[in-house]
Order: sequence, then structure tokens, then C-alpha cells
Amino acid sequence: PTHFRAERPQRGRLREHVQWNVDLLGIEAPSADAEVIATAIAALADLGLTGDDVVVRISHRDVVGDLLRDAGADDGDIPAFLELLDKRDRLDAKALAARAAELGVDAGVLERFDVASSDGAAHEQLAALQDELCRWSIADWCMFDLGIVRGLAYYSGIVFEIHERSGAERAIAGGGRYDGLVELFGGSPTPAVGLGMGDVVLGLVLADRGLLTPDDTLLPAPDAFVLSAGGDAADAAMVPTVAALRNAGLHARMSYKSTRNVGKLLTEASKVNARFAVILGEETADGKASLKDLASGEQIEVALDELAAHLAT
Repeated sequence: PTHFRAERPQRGRLREHVQWNVDLLGIEAPSADAEVIATAIAALADLGLTGDDVVVRISHRDVVGDLLRDAGADDGDIPAFLELLDKRDRLDAKALAARAAELGVDAGVLERFDVASSDGAAHEQLAALQDELCRWSIADWCMFDLGIVRGLAYYSGIVFEIHERSGAERAIAGGGRYDGLVELFGGSPTPAVGLGMGDVVLGLVLADRGLLTPDDTLLPAPDAFVLSAGGDAADAAMVPTVAALRNAGLHARMSYKSTRNVGKLLTEASKVNARFAVILGEETADGKASLKDLASGEQIEVALDELAAHLAT
């Protein structure tokens, strides 16, 4: 699906992104957690990435909660502390210490959740998952990191994030177990685990490694980009032409820019990797359009009612 969020666009995080979701419902065994992670790894491997490029950082919210209780945190403050732990990399030391003090825990406790001190396999709840990671032959891609908690409160156990090894980018993907969510929305008690992987950070990581060129795209290429070269007939035909192509099952786009500069509009068509440009101009008054192959540069005149047939070939 395509998702939208209201925030300042920045590297690795945009207002619009496409997300691949993988969910496995009805299985409580740790093998389900490992299989969901293995599915993500298989996809990344198909794109050319290796365990030297990315790492799956795995934690368990119950284990983290137990450690916080041992450090003096009250049960009622555990959700707030998990949220603080999730945000700690984005807070300066003073703000972090102040917020931890409000929760009754010394900020130094956070050091217990550093990657270097996180021995996840020593915890019984994670030891079974470690065995499954080995069984799925993905243990070399994974590590335990109790600093990973995920910020969403519906997570109920295992949580994980997939990161580029250097840590230069945001998470490529994230997920975990959400056993209570289906019941929360009125369904039967159902164990569940899943992940979401967005195209933005993934595209950056692939491009940095030469696995995604400027001519590549993670989105489907439009069959046609419809543009007007000017004139009342051309302008009036824009929307009906796009609608007719879409109703014929084709992927058609148009621009909402006010420019009549055909060169700029053709550049926009090329940027979205459209196969053809449908140019509406003077001939549109006679029920025709120019159809330009954006790969070869070849341009022919086609009747509007025959456009779909030409594009479908």
C-alpha cells in the first residue's frame, strides 16, 4: 500500500512512501517469528544485499521490561520508559537524563541496553528464537540488541529492525509480534507477527551500493503519460483520455503543473519511467493524438479511440 504522514520531509523519511507488509497470523511458535524475518532477508538478498550490508537487530519487549523493573522502574512507567528508550538516539544527554529521572530511573540504566552489552541469547525467551534463526539459516544476518523496542504500544514480545550495517540510515524495515491486536479490534485471540518495509530507505541503501541506478524504480512504470501541448481541444481531452486509458486497465498519469512547455512535461514523463507520452495538440480537435515512445524517440499519430489498443501491445 501507499502510506502518507504529516512531517518534514528528510533523508530516509518522506510524506509518501510505498510499504511492503508481511504478516503471519495464528502461529505462536518462535518459528513464525523467524520465518517472517527470513522472508524479509530473502527479499533483500534478491535485491543484491548481503549480511555484510544489513543486519537484523532483535529484542523482546518483555525482556526489556524485566530489566527495567530490576532497575527500579514501576510497572505503570514501563510503557513510557519503552517509548523513551525508542527515542534515546534522538535526544541529547541532558534531556534523556531529565526524562529518565521523571520516571524514577537513573539514565545510566540505559547503558544496559547498548548493543555491546546486549546478550539476548542468554534470556530464555530469546534462546528459542536463536535456535530457529539457525534452523532457517539466517543467524549470520541477525544480532540481539535490547535497545530495540519499537515505538508502537501494540507490540507484545519479539521486536526487530533491519538496519544498514554502518548505521548511517534509518531502519530499512521493522516489525515484531502483536498477539493482542486482532482481539483489540474485536476478533478472536490470535497470535500474530509481521513486518513493514518501506521503499525510501531501501532505495537509498540500494543506490549507495550501486544496486539501484537513477534509471531504476521500485514503483511500476506508467504505460502512458498524457500531456497537453495547448489549445482548448487538447486541454478538454486530458482527463477523458487518462480516464479511458485507466478504464482499459492501463497505468496512465498526467501532470497538474500549469506549464505548457512540452519539453518539461516530457522530462517529467521520463522521470517516472513512462513507456509512452500521449501528446494532445492541434490534431486532438480531429480526434487524434501523438504517441511518443520515450525509449526509442519514435513518434506516431494515433486516433484517440485506438490509443488503448496501441499501448496494450
